[in-house]
Amino acid sequence: MSVDEALEYIKSHPEGALQSDLWKFLKIDSRKCSRIVAKLIKDRFITREVESVDGIRTYRLFCVNRPRGRRFDPLMALDAFEPCAGCIEECIPEHCASLSEWIFSIVMSSDEESASDAIQGDEGGQSLPSSSS
Repeated sequence: MSVDEALEYIKSHPEGALQSDLWKFLKIDSRKCSRIVAKLIKDRFITREVESVDGIRTYRLFCVNRPRGRRFDPLMALDAFEPCAGCIEECIPEHCASLSEWIFSIVMSSDEESASDAIQGDEGGQSLPSSSS
């Protein structure tokens, strides 16, 4: 009878679950089910579409797939926003200074990480002779 049980039921039906089936499954009345569904919609866990089954109006409920990472991850590199996002300049990407700087910073960071990994790999193996006076 809880919101969690309702959400799990809806998740278990990737093709969508009928609201009329949900309240029967939860063994509650349709009014209580409507309140649970309203809360799930308000919290953006589900969406619903009107559907008619045997001439009776009901709703098909769909679970909203939430992205696991941050919303703008595809536009980010090294915590720097991709410069073309929202850009209104009419430039040629091959000659865009902002884009070139952004790519250069990614490449330089990648080179620094590779060099750091190589140094750490050397430290784990042989030790360099030290000069003592």
